[in-house]
Amino acid sequence: MGHLTDAPERNQRDDCQRANKGGSPMSETFQITLEQAEAYEELLVPAITGQWAAPMLDLAGVSVGQRVLDVACGTGVLARAAAERVGPTGHVVGVDLNPAMLTVASRIRPDLEWREGDATNLPLEDERFDAALCLSALFFFPDASAAVAEMARVVRVGGAVVIQTYASLDDQPVYGQFIETVLRYASEDARSLIDTYFSQGDLPALRRTLERAGLRVQRTVSPMGVAAYGSWDELIATEVKSTPLVDRLTDDQLEQIREDMEGLLRQHRAPDGSLKLPIRAHLIAGRRTA
Repeated sequence: MGHLTDAPERNQRDDCQRANKGGSPMSETFQITLEQAEAYEELLVPAITGQWAAPMLDLAGVSVGQRVLDVACGTGVLARAAAERVGPTGHVVGVDLNPAMLTVASRIRPDLEWREGDATNLPLEDERFDAALCLSALFFFPDASAAVAEMARVVRVGGAVVIQTYASLDDQPVYGQFIETVLRYASEDARSLIDTYFSQGDLPALRRTLERAGLRVQRTVSPMGVAAYGSWDELIATEVKSTPLVDRLTDDQLEQIREDMEGLLRQHRAPDGSLKLPIRAHLIAGRRTA
């Protein structure tokens, strides 16, 4: 899911740090280190997160010359894709609460505008953007409704707000089993580190959140994507070792998890040992009406 790793990823990192997006905040807090942010860009972005950038931009109708905001931008994969769409006459801003994420983002694209800030209290003026987007982060915010309301505030009337999150565990053909297997070995308090990523998977609830923020929902899609890993070791490096879960599991326990998962993983393993695991996302697009 590229997610267990994602924890580090986005905003509210401090929160994501502080807690968690959406109505199901993490019980613990942690800051992402520069090493973890670099691992996120190296491992998680190509493994899973990056695939949603183009569909989100399509739903938002992002085009040349527009002003685009990437909320909880992490290392900036969505902002970079947006910059290619808007061209030199457009403008892209990435906001994240975690300084390490912004350090990596600015290193990759120093020409874009990166700001440290809280998604529930964006350091930006009203109606500045044509589109505000949030990729794989809503589940980290301690108050998802407040974050969506802020996104609606900073787009112009008629502007787009597009959010990508993940379907609930019941709708995940592989990750549900992976997580339950991990939790057999990790302490129960580790559940908050894992369940978080799927805590905003109720699509009707997401629709209501956008509507309460004054957005007219235009479209929702729930594509089945792919989490791609070069091997089991790469999956564990991405989903466990670059997250706080690394302190909850021993090498022996990780090996036992691999053995327990072998039957399921075999169905998704290529001859070269690489893994392509299905993961369902939700993308929801709204327009500011007033």
